[in-house]
Amino acid sequence: MVQRSLLSVAAVFALAMSADSTAQNRTPIPDLSGNWAHPFLTGFEPPASGPGPVLNRSRRPDGVANFQQLVGDHTNPILKPHAAEIVKKHGEQSLSGIGYPTPSNQCRPQGVPYIFWDFTMQMLPSADHITMVYRQGNETRRIRMNQSHPAVVTPSWYGDSVGRYEGDTLVIDTIGVKVGPYPMLDMYGTPFSEKLHVIERYTRVGEKTLLYRFTIEDPGTWERPWTGEFTWPATDQPIYEYACHEANYAMTGILAGARAAEKAAADATRKGSK
Repeated sequence: MVQRSLLSVAAVFALAMSADSTAQNRTPIPDLSGNWAHPFLTGFEPPASGPGPVLNRSRRPDGVANFQQLVGDHTNPILKPHAAEIVKKHGEQSLSGIGYPTPSNQCRPQGVPYIFWDFTMQMLPSADHITMVYRQGNETRRIRMNQSHPAVVTPSWYGDSVGRYEGDTLVIDTIGVKVGPYPMLDMYGTPFSEKLHVIERYTRVGEKTLLYRFTIEDPGTWERPWTGEFTWPATDQPIYEYACHEANYAMTGILAGARAAEKAAADATRKGSK
């Protein structure tokens, strides 16, 4: 009887030690909660090496992409011909001073990955899902954690997103993004197909810095996958209620104003040279 009791105590002790060891070896879940803001307005930053996104060919004098002229580089070598032609046409329209409809200026859901351009993102993690709220407030994504995509995915504006942690990195896998009336990956009109697959990686690289990297796979538009990245500094800026209205002419007004400013500057230069 004593021997049996000793064996029982030993077994309980072994289980406790095993559980303690497992707990010590378990990687803690990184804290990515909070508000994050990035300064990249017109598009995505290219990776240090390898294929990257469509970039703006129109540049300000300081070399920064010109938001008043959205001229995507249709010569990106991994764009398929039909996609390159679409980007080219959007660029020509922008150069002519006429804006073109986008999900954001038409008050449409911006979807993945178009929504990545937005300045501010609030991350709200919980045990079984993560919620991401973007600057405009009504743009919200929900990521199911530690689950698989269903066998049949019903297309939706933000797709079916599932997440997991790989060490200190949050990895989000998205498929099933709906191809709507303005199927754009970015502000340059780069199209996407129903084959779009997006993989995102969020890593906290400092107390107030979030490194964001993503990979785009879409054999309907691109010859091979490409990556983009940027950093999200932490911000105290809250996300306010935002209302978008139909027939939003903001982009047209911005472009028309920029053309007027350029004309005024050119006129002033000509007068000064006389």
